[in-house]
Amino acid sequence: MRAYKYSRSRVVNRWTALIALAAVLALLLGGCCKKDETKVYQVGVLAGLSFVADIVDGFKEGMTELGYVEGENIVYDVQTTEFDMEAYRRILDQFVEDEVDLILVFPTEATMEAKVATEGTDVPVLFTFALIEGMGIVDSVREPGGNITGVRYPGPDIAIKRFEIMQELAPEATHMLVPYQKGYPIVGPQIEALRPVAEAAGVTLIEAPAADAAELDAILQAHVQPDGVDIDAIFFVAEPLAVTPEPFAVMGAFAYEHKIPIGGALMAAEGYESIFGVNVNSFDSGKLAAPLADKIFRGTPAGEIPVVSADNFIQINYKAAQAMGLEVPEGLLSEADEVIR
Repeated sequence: MRAYKYSRSRVVNRWTALIALAAVLALLLGGCCKKDETKVYQVGVLAGLSFVADIVDGFKEGMTELGYVEGENIVYDVQTTEFDMEAYRRILDQFVEDEVDLILVFPTEATMEAKVATEGTDVPVLFTFALIEGMGIVDSVREPGGNITGVRYPGPDIAIKRFEIMQELAPEATHMLVPYQKGYPIVGPQIEALRPVAEAAGVTLIEAPAADAAELDAILQAHVQPDGVDIDAIFFVAEPLAVTPEPFAVMGAFAYEHKIPIGGALMAAEGYESIFGVNVNSFDSGKLAAPLADKIFRGTPAGEIPVVSADNFIQINYKAAQAMGLEVPEGLLSEADEVIR
């Protein structure tokens, strides 16, 4: 009987040892497999407008908060250019060739190029700072379709808010020059939204499409008359010309020389400053894109993720307004998100 008990005990001990060894091996192998299977996401970033370049910083911060650590499980290839269609296409084609896991792109026209460049591929596109109304970028806000989603730029809403603020700051202005990049796709919907509002206010909008600073300067000089200028304000819609340093400096010099208000987007170059800006907070716009990227990485097709919208952000350059002899209403100051004094 004792021999039987001893033999049974040895069998139990051997089984216990084998089970323990199997458990250790499973942990070791599991750890190895987990390490080997850790995904490093490749994100191609096309930053197409330096005016809102901090979108990239906002996106990276949002991704970090979601557990994506740069250099460990996510890598960014950030390519920066300045409203250059050929550069957009070259950069996007390279991203597609590299088979990145995601393309983050801004602004609107770069987004349109990204949609074309990725057609027929598995590369998802995540846009931000892009106006989508009438641009053919998405099927709808709820169901963007294809391989694309992102953060909408509320262009027409912002254009109207900019107009209302310009009226508050320059209530006597009846002729406003609207400069913009010639052929820029998102200007049309903004002008269309603005026209009935301007007409109701008795204001004439004078469109001034230009290819560059030199062409813009020629347009401005044509408005100089023997007794002054025939425009009362320079008003910006959302587009790249007015927020590019050289063209803005040309407009700033003209506005300061003739003492007419200039604003719509907060901008400064060569000592000239606009008096106000209404935009989205570009850093926050980038951060809003991060949860959408996380959903894509977790397996949700981009085209099934609803588009989100950024909120307006009002900036008043009180110092510049005072320098032009403009009175800034207290109500406008209290409404502003940022006041520069």
